[in-house]
Formats: sequence, structure tokens, C-alpha cells
Amino acid sequence: MEEGKNRKVIVGLSGGVDSAVTAMLLKKKGYDVIGVYMKLWREKDSLAEKNSEREEENARKVAEAVGVKFLVWNMKNDFKKEVVKYFLDEYAAGRTPNPCVKCNRDIKFGVFVEKALKSGADFVATGHYARIKEEVSVGDAGRKKHSYKLFKAKDDNKDQSYFLYNLDQKTLKKIIFPLGDFTKDEVREIARKEGLFVYNKLESQEVCFIGEKYYGDFLKRQKVKMKEGDIVDEAGNVFGKHRGLPFYTLGQRRDIRIGGTGPYFVIGIDYENNRLIVSNETDSEKLLAREFTLCEAHWIDGKAPEFPAKVKAKIRYRMEEIPATILKKKNKIFVRLSKKSRAVMPGQSAVFYQRDWVLGGGVIDEVLD
Repeated sequence: MEEGKNRKVIVGLSGGVDSAVTAMLLKKKGYDVIGVYMKLWREKDSLAEKNSEREEENARKVAEAVGVKFLVWNMKNDFKKEVVKYFLDEYAAGRTPNPCVKCNRDIKFGVFVEKALKSGADFVATGHYARIKEEVSVGDAGRKKHSYKLFKAKDDNKDQSYFLYNLDQKTLKKIIFPLGDFTKDEVREIARKEGLFVYNKLESQEVCFIGEKYYGDFLKRQKVKMKEGDIVDEAGNVFGKHRGLPFYTLGQRRDIRIGGTGPYFVIGIDYENNRLIVSNETDSEKLLAREFTLCEAHWIDGKAPEFPAKVKAKIRYRMEEIPATILKKKNKIFVRLSKKSRAVMPGQSAVFYQRDWVLGGGVIDEVLD
């Protein structure tokens, strides 16, 4: 019997090569595949809106090429409420948001999965690069107990497990990640051999609902409160004026309009006095930190590890994992890295690994040292 015989799977089709190959691989395994494009909120008449319209048409063509049914689900309101509002609120509060983590938790593996399962799907699949492994143990009275673990993908350069640390047992049971055991080059080659027109499609590196590399103008258009103030060094010397603190995050280099002895980096954001604190030292101690507290902690198997826990921590998607110790003191979680790391920012996610296994993670709350 074919692996997916009589099993219905809804695939999130984005219009790119990864979701296209995902749909094709599952169809070849015998699944009843339905491709769904998630129509998400975009600013009216923006570059992001135009990109979204183009991606929807690409997704439609992919479904036709693969030979699967195609649907469009309007999820604009959910996306704007859960992701865009969060993004704006975090910047307004001087924190660095991680909209991809938020979108994966609340939209792709939240609202989307819930709707798919309610529609009668057995599984939901996406083109994420990660792996899920089922483990079976024998419990009381000889009953089998099934648990699910999340692992990094085969391709280190494409691994997306960092964005998925909020997945839980209930959701993992219903998810398929067909690309976890492939490299990106292998996926493109599969698409090419199968005649899928998206095989060489470039990937976007921007936040999908902005479509621009820098976010300042978007924040302004969305009415995030801006008030000019002084740009100062650590000694309080005034160098110029900033455009409004929500334009900046720790470690930022762009849009600091100071001439002369730059480039300058943001090393502090003083909301009380509306001051932006900068330094022209690329290795300024203010940009380095080793210890921070964690909020919104989530553990994939449903329970926290035994503290103190020795792990490897990743505090940015594109960064190396750093050996770390997780401690708990008076109901507060502390993370201490084995070495100082640059730009540890409140609002970003810290994700914890043991080898390739993802334990969970949380949001960096307060940077201590």
C-alpha cells in the first residue's frame, strides 16, 4: 500500500520552490494533496502587496503543474492582529521583534493548522527545513505512548528549526516536513527534473509584509509614535538628532546620521530621556552580553528540562550556537552563555539545542551582563 493512501494532507503553497517540491513529494507518496495559499495582510498599494499577488499566482500555477487542488484562504485579519500588531508594538517599546517566530507559532502552525484539521485534513505539510521524529515507549498496563521530537534539518544552511521552537506535541503529531532530509540544492534539482518552473526562483530575504530591507518608513506609515531626540555617546556628548527611538534597535548601524568618525552603532536606547546612545567602537562592550533572563519559555515535550541544564543556545537565526547553562531562580529563568555574544537583544528568541534536538526556547527579556 502506498504510504499516504487515503490520507488527506493540506500543503501550504507559498509560490516558491520549497512548498512546490513538498506538494509533489507527498503526491508521489500517495497522499490526497490540497494546496492552500495563505492570503496575509499587506499594506495597500505597497511593494509587499504586489509581491503577494505574484506569489499567489505562482502558487496557483504550481498546484496546476503538480496536479493538485488549489485553494486560497483569506487570513488577513488574523495576520494583522497577531503578527503586524506585535511587530509595531515591539518596536514602539524599544524591543527587537521576531515576526517569523510569531507567524510560525500563531499563523502557520496556529490558525492555519487548526483550520486545515477542521476541514478534514489528516496532516498539514509545509516546505520548512526541519525534521520530526516519533518515539514510541511502553507505559502503564503496556500501553504505547507516542511522543514527537523536533530536530534540525540535514542542510545546516537552510535549517529553520530556530523559528519552530513553539511547536507542541499536539501539533507535531499532525505535521509533515518532507524537506528535512534534503539540501536546498537537492530540492532545486528535484524541481528541475520534475519540470517545476520555480526550480531556480530566488528567495526573499525581507520581512514578507514590508517588502523593503529597512523598516523605518513602514513604522512611520503605521503611525508608530516618533519623537526626535538627541544622539549621544556614553559620556553624554551630543552628536546629532535621531528620528524617533522606534527607528532603532541595539547594534544597528544604518540611519545614524552622524558624520566624521563613524560608523556608529546603537549601544543603548534611553526611553526615559528620549536619547539614542551610540559608539564608534565595533567591539564596544555595550554590544556584548553573556547573561539574560527569558520570558515566554516553551518546551516542546511539554515539560522544562532539569535545571541547571547544559545546552547550546542560538540567539539569532544566522549565528553559531553557543554552549550555555539555563538556570531557574525564584520562578525566573536565567541563561548564561559560555562566552559573550554581540547584540543580545530584548525581544529576540533564544532557542536551545542538544546536538540536533530542539528542546524549546523563549524570548530574551532583560540583558544582565
